[in-house]
Amino acid sequence: MLQIRPVEKADNVKLAIVLRAVLVEMGVPKVGTAYEDKALDCMYETYAEANAQYFVVEQDGAILGGAGIATLANCDGPVCELQKMYVSSELRGQGVGKQLMDVCFEFASKSGFEQVYIETMPYMEAAQKLYKKSGFYYIDGPMGNTGHNACPVHMLKDF
Repeated sequence: MLQIRPVEKADNVKLAIVLRAVLVEMGVPKVGTAYEDKALDCMYETYAEANAQYFVVEQDGAILGGAGIATLANCDGPVCELQKMYVSSELRGQGVGKQLMDVCFEFASKSGFEQVYIETMPYMEAAQKLYKKSGFYYIDGPMGNTGHNACPVHMLKDF
């Protein structure tokens, strides 16, 4: 059975392995992207702050992906970032990404955010298609300071 739930401390190691495996599979550079984020090893602790939450996708006890919401760093206004949204290949194309984003958007809206920002890679066309379907639109440049200078595609969604 598929379940989307908040991250737990016990998920940290398995989640880091899954997220890095997806990043490698997607050909994401290991420098200037989420791959090198120290947060990948301690997602529970990273998202244990006000107006932040990471959700994992779990199926039959196995963690198969996740996504998070947190305040966009160095940005004025009620803007959050959809962060580290990755789903294992065996679940892609089944609507899991949309379900995961909907859970994140609900959390973001209840937390008082008015916009959601995301950065991605140009060749992640399936992800961009999903983002556009979910109300994201392209913007000309980066917002805030995510530390991911290797991600040249910037998108925003209004609530």
